[in-house]
Amino acid sequence: MIKNIWKYSKYVITLILVIGSGYLAFNKIDLSKLMEVMKNVNYVYVILPIPVIVFSHWLRAYRWKTMLKPIYKDKDISVWNLFSAVMVGYALNSVTPRGGEFLRPFVFSKREKVSYSTSFATIIVERFIDLISLLLLFAGVFYFFRDQIIRALNTSFDSNSILVPTVMVIGVLLLSFYRPFVMFFLKLLIKPISEKLFLRISSLFEKFLHGFEIIRRPSMYFRLTLESLSIWICYTIPMFIVFFAFNFQQTAHLGFDDAILLIVISGIGVTIAPTPGALGVYDLLIKNAMIEIYQINKEEAIAYALLTHGINYFVQVVVGGLFMIREGITFIPKKEELIIDSNDDLINNKTV
Repeated sequence: MIKNIWKYSKYVITLILVIGSGYLAFNKIDLSKLMEVMKNVNYVYVILPIPVIVFSHWLRAYRWKTMLKPIYKDKDISVWNLFSAVMVGYALNSVTPRGGEFLRPFVFSKREKVSYSTSFATIIVERFIDLISLLLLFAGVFYFFRDQIIRALNTSFDSNSILVPTVMVIGVLLLSFYRPFVMFFLKLLIKPISEKLFLRISSLFEKFLHGFEIIRRPSMYFRLTLESLSIWICYTIPMFIVFFAFNFQQTAHLGFDDAILLIVISGIGVTIAPTPGALGVYDLLIKNAMIEIYQINKEEAIAYALLTHGINYFVQVVVGGLFMIREGITFIPKKEELIIDSNDDLINNKTV
């Protein structure tokens, strides 16, 4: 009973957040003017970024292979299988918040017959790298656009702004470099209760910890930096191209630096958004940025937000859906379908 209440309450909360942020995004928007703007959009520039968007996801898969290389030295990991897992994860993220982060390593570990715990740990490292990259980009654009960003985000910055990133950094460092610290508490808290449970948890922890191997390889930091930078550039290019789909570009003359600013703002939205595919939150932030920073009228601003968001969403759903067919996933897997035995081998090998 309680489990069902919690399950449905999550959906209700998500729906409320989507409706609330959507309402704020469309507040005071003249729908007739919005439709006129949409009619005058040059959709060639909306469709043009699709290959770049797909390539950005392929680059993410390629970077994932770099992260896995120190772990599986003697195994030739397929980038195609990694790309498939990435797109399946994005497809699920489009309908359920963060659900794809659990499905992605599941798909990959089944394909390559490797540890799910280790694969899942690399997802945490990946998000950590994304967060660091976003913070560095944010620091750069914040230096030049401080007042504009504060107006666009409609917030103030205080010590709480860096609390979550700081906690994440400390957590990753503890897991990566202080194994005895964790093992001490496992022995202290678990071993006296059950030797068998202690061995199981410590075995899973060792394999989970193995996924952080890339952090202990400073020699690969430069490569990861280049790959991460390439991903962010590929994220920025579509934002820049879509400028030319609107009449405002003839007078505003927005450049690639402006697209970088918008991608940072959208990155913040995607990071904090508790909604599927950042629905509502992304559109609200980009609309506010276009209005507050570039004085674009609100109908054109929301139209730009909707189209840049929509084309990314379209790619994730359609391409991700095709890869879900490839992986034989006909419905969203439940938690019990991610069963892992004491050796961390996936024992559920049936078609999902």
